[in-house]
Amino acid sequence: MLLAAAACPLGSQAPAVGEINLYGLHKISPDRILAVLNLEPGRPLPPSKGDMEDTLEKLPGVTLARVEAVCCDGSRAILFVGLEEKGAPHAAFHSPPSGDAALPSDLVQSYRGFLDAVQRAVVRGNAAEDLTAGHPLMSDPDARAFQDRFVSFAEANLPLLRDVLRNAPEPEERAIAAAVIGYAPAKPPILDDLQYALQDPEESVRANAARSLKAIAVLASKQPALGIRISPTWLIELLNSVVLTDRVEAVNVLLALTDNAGASVLQQIRQRALPPLEEMARWNTPRYALPPFLLLGRLAGLPDAQVQQLWEKGDRQAVIEKARAPAGKRPRLQ
Repeated sequence: MLLAAAACPLGSQAPAVGEINLYGLHKISPDRILAVLNLEPGRPLPPSKGDMEDTLEKLPGVTLARVEAVCCDGSRAILFVGLEEKGAPHAAFHSPPSGDAALPSDLVQSYRGFLDAVQRAVVRGNAAEDLTAGHPLMSDPDARAFQDRFVSFAEANLPLLRDVLRNAPEPEERAIAAAVIGYAPAKPPILDDLQYALQDPEESVRANAARSLKAIAVLASKQPALGIRISPTWLIELLNSVVLTDRVEAVNVLLALTDNAGASVLQQIRQRALPPLEEMARWNTPRYALPPFLLLGRLAGLPDAQVQQLWEKGDRQAVIEKARAPAGKRPRLQ
């Protein structure tokens, strides 16, 4: 599936700034970021994403910046501003492939047709999907017809999809391969391929790999007898990425991985990614802040229902503090 909200272009007819969400800040203060960008809710959205990123990358201690506007808070754009600071944890990726692997043109066209069908389904309000088979299956019949073909293609062409993920120079083709390989009927053999794709230099490849892994994680949770084991390592690393979709998709997969306890996964998250999760759980945009908040609730040892109640009360800090505390010293929450 596609990200829930499409990115807005930063053009001359840009809307006003709505909610502002920051991430990747360790030494630099939020006030400093807002001041250098002259950002404030209600002001016109700056016309150039590139200029904003260049301004941030000139700050001492900043190695990389990312600005993304997302639709929409009424007539206002939701803004995400991310930094990678020197010496801070960050996600590392493979170098771009230099091979000559390629997908057949009919599969490329079929996947593009699938994306068009998904967009039409969204407009019709028929974009629901079922992940329990270990791959996405949409309720919309047009989109579902493409997905049924992906199952057949993946089963018959697994070596090709693996080759494309590692050696295709075209990012679009690697992204398609990361999505289509997830439809292979046997899931354990493709886990290493998808883990490799999580380290691709192109963000669309990483996003599709994460979505494929999320569906497999749902299957693993529903049918533990299958013995499917998904390593959380690279997903946790993506929580330190400067790219918004890396963080969003990684949280979605980690929620699926920890749906039934997942104690070992939770321990790895606690050790390596507690600060970025806290940061994301404080975001001003609820639909983006709630998933990392739920994951923090699991780190705190709380049932999801209680975490939802605390969310509705607006008591984010209590869950964050409980998640920080060692298991034997966690405060009791009412």
